[in-house]
Amino acid sequence: MTTQGRPRGFDPDAALDRAVEVFWRHGYDGTSIGDLTAAMGINRPSLYAAFGNKDELFRRAVGRYAEVDMAYAREALGQPTAREVIEGFLRANADALTRPDRPAGCLSIQGGLACAAGNGQIAEFLAASRLTGEKLLAERLRRAVAENDLPADTDPDALARYVMVVSEGNAVHASAGADREQLHATVDLAVRALPV
Repeated sequence: MTTQGRPRGFDPDAALDRAVEVFWRHGYDGTSIGDLTAAMGINRPSLYAAFGNKDELFRRAVGRYAEVDMAYAREALGQPTAREVIEGFLRANADALTRPDRPAGCLSIQGGLACAAGNGQIAEFLAASRLTGEKLLAERLRRAVAENDLPADTDPDALARYVMVVSEGNAVHASAGADREQLHATVDLAVRALPV
């Protein structure tokens, strides 16, 4: 005979959103389990039961961040032209990096900038996560070349990498205090350099 456990006394999505913010502000290594339980409003056993260990929680937090805070990236990929895809992504990214209700910068950059030697898998995980976005953008730009929306000699992989370098550089500058206007000025220059 099976018995049901006691139902959770917290909203897992809301708790995960609070974990996102803690990891975003302090990075993986700078965040303790105590920091997480305090922010999430749960005790250690509940954290482990619902989210696993710190590494698993971080991975889920990055997934939640990609789903919620980076929804603009998916929206940009649906734009009709390569220029609109790139400009839409970079402008929405600049806005997201400087939201007053969120930490400055980007979780996928701040989360693993300074990882201890034993946590190299976190930096690798974040790099792989960013590369996934770059590959999706390159795939969209390949389609733009095939549709003659970009010149035939355009290297979609290099162009996608360029866009991501601008985005990631803006994230670093936002975390160092650059404001939205400054980031958009960088986007203006980047868009002028596009092959369309």
